[in-house]
Amino acid sequence: MTIKIKRALVQVALLLGLAISLFPFYWMVVMSTNSTGDIFKFPPKLTIGSKLMVNMRNMLDGIDFWSAFLNTVFVAGVSTILVLFFDSIAAFVFAKFDFPGKKPMFIILLATFMIPAQLSVVPQFVVMAHLGWVGSFKALIIPGMVNAYGIFLMRQYAEGSVSSDLMEAGRLDGCGFFRLYWNIALPVLRPVMAFLGIFTFIGVWNDYLWPLVVLTDPNKLTLQVALSSLNSLYSIDYSMVMAGTLLATVPLIVVFILGARHFLSDLAAGAIKG
Repeated sequence: MTIKIKRALVQVALLLGLAISLFPFYWMVVMSTNSTGDIFKFPPKLTIGSKLMVNMRNMLDGIDFWSAFLNTVFVAGVSTILVLFFDSIAAFVFAKFDFPGKKPMFIILLATFMIPAQLSVVPQFVVMAHLGWVGSFKALIIPGMVNAYGIFLMRQYAEGSVSSDLMEAGRLDGCGFFRLYWNIALPVLRPVMAFLGIFTFIGVWNDYLWPLVVLTDPNKLTLQVALSSLNSLYSIDYSMVMAGTLLATVPLIVVFILGARHFLSDLAAGAIKG
């Protein structure tokens, strides 16, 4: 088999994988632009319809979409900023500093990966109730402002990327901890922080279980909880739900494009320098 044929097969496989990955998004657009009756036809309708505005109007009449949208933007944005800040500091410390109990603490951190998130819902709710945070955004933001995955990811990256010699030079120049973190570690961690920012924002944006449990005020519902209220007891207007889902997906696409651009550009710059 010649090299040209191998490259052609690889390109065909990549295009096929891309088509499979994009089809759910295309199907969401098809569902949101047709009626529920069109969706259940056999064979199913695979072309984009003309009822998007009707479905969106019905969705906006059914829920306070924009209030839930702003609530979710606030919660996801603040959570992402806090995760990037605290996880990067913790990762920097674990990667470049020695202190008593470092290894046991890191092992305990890794052990938290084995605990399913669903098991923490009840004890976490009890803690929020004792603090009086049930029904407030603090119950969504504070428990998730540090996560083990982000610390582990950035620690592994920082260990080999942040120069120990550069840190020693910074200490000789009189740099304190935060100066070392801000001027030396943070610029190096930008690619992995871009990835973690995308991962965290999308995770918080799509979170359904914890907001459903802890939010009690109808004016403070997040988008996923608000959209779920469109499902009636006896019937579901899938076109209306998909119209809301389509509108809720737009910010995720924007965040992914912006974050991925920084992520890829920083990696490419690092590869060129290396």
